[in-house]
Amino acid sequence: MVRLSVLDQSPAVSGRSHGESIRHTLSLARHCEALGYDRFWVSEHHNHPAILGTAPEILLAAMAATTSRIRLGSAGIMLPHYATLKVAEQFRVLDAIAPGRIDMGLGRAPGSDGRTAFALNPMANERPEQFPSDVRDLMAWVSGQPLVEGHPFGSIKAYPQGETVPETWILGSSDFGAQVAAHFGLPYAFAWFFSDGAGGQRAIELYQKLYQPSERHPKPNAALCVWALAADSMEEAQHHFTSRAVFRVQRDRGVIAPFMSPEEAAAYALQPHEVQRIERMRRTAFIGTGPDVLASIEALATSLGVQEMVVVTWTHDETVRRKSYELIARANGQAMVAAA
Repeated sequence: MVRLSVLDQSPAVSGRSHGESIRHTLSLARHCEALGYDRFWVSEHHNHPAILGTAPEILLAAMAATTSRIRLGSAGIMLPHYATLKVAEQFRVLDAIAPGRIDMGLGRAPGSDGRTAFALNPMANERPEQFPSDVRDLMAWVSGQPLVEGHPFGSIKAYPQGETVPETWILGSSDFGAQVAAHFGLPYAFAWFFSDGAGGQRAIELYQKLYQPSERHPKPNAALCVWALAADSMEEAQHHFTSRAVFRVQRDRGVIAPFMSPEEAAAYALQPHEVQRIERMRRTAFIGTGPDVLASIEALATSLGVQEMVVVTWTHDETVRRKSYELIARANGQAMVAAA
C-alpha cells in the first residue's frame, strides 16, 4: 500500500466560472479526506488563464476550517515573491487553525512569467539567489527557534506561537531544489508531471545521495507528483484523457486556455506530428482503471525508492475527477469514511 496524497491547481474549465473552480478545490479537499488520502496540497500560479490557484494561503485557511484529519499544504509558496517573515506569520496562523496538519511547501520558481513576477515583487527576479538563506530563516521563524547569530532580524518572532510546527517541504523540478532539501535535511517533492519525469530520477538520486540528516528528519523523505486519471474502464479513461492531451498540445503551441471537454478536444484541429505525440502520451500516461493506475504509480515509486506519491488530476467534469480519486483510493485499500 503506497502513501497517496493529492495536488490541486484549481483548473479553469470551459463553460465554468472561475469562482466555481475555486469552490471545487474546497469540496475536493473534503472529498479526499473522506477517501483516506494523507495530504491535500494546492499550488501557486499567477497570470495563468488555466490555473486559478493564485493564493494558496487563503485556500489553506478555508480548507483548514472545514476538514479535521487530512494534512493541508502549499505546493508551493513561491518564496521569491514574499518577505520571509510574512510567510512565517501566515503559516503560524494556519497551524493555529489546524494544529499539526499544515505543510509549508516552498518553491524557488516564479509560478509565472518574468513580467508578472516583477509586478508581484519588483525584486522577485533577483530573489531566487537568496532562496537557501530564505528557507533557513523561514524554518527558524515557523519553529520559534532563533535565527543565525548576528542576523539583523534576530530579535523578531513570528506569531502566533504554538505547540506544533508546520512541516517544511522543498518542491522542485530540477537538481537545485533537491540539493537545498538535502542540505537542510528536509522532505523533497519532485514535480514529475511537469515534463513526464525529465530529470526526476537524477533529482531524487541526488537528494538521497547528498542528504544530511536533521533532528526532525533523520532519513530522506521524497515524494513524486504525477498526473493520473482513473475510470471504470480504460476506454472511458482514454476518453477523458483527450482533454489533457490536447491541453498539452496547446501549451506547446504557446496557447494557454481553459480545459476543454473531451468532445471539444476531439474536434480540435491537430497536425500529424501532434496526433502521433498524443498517441505516445496515451501509452505512457497513468490512465486506466483504478488498479491499472495504482500499479503504475506503485511501480514508479518502487523504482525510485520514493515513500509517497502525490496525484494531480484535471477533468472537465468535476464528477469524473472525484470518481478518479475514489477509484485510486479503493484500489489502494484506503480506509474511507462517509463521503463528503
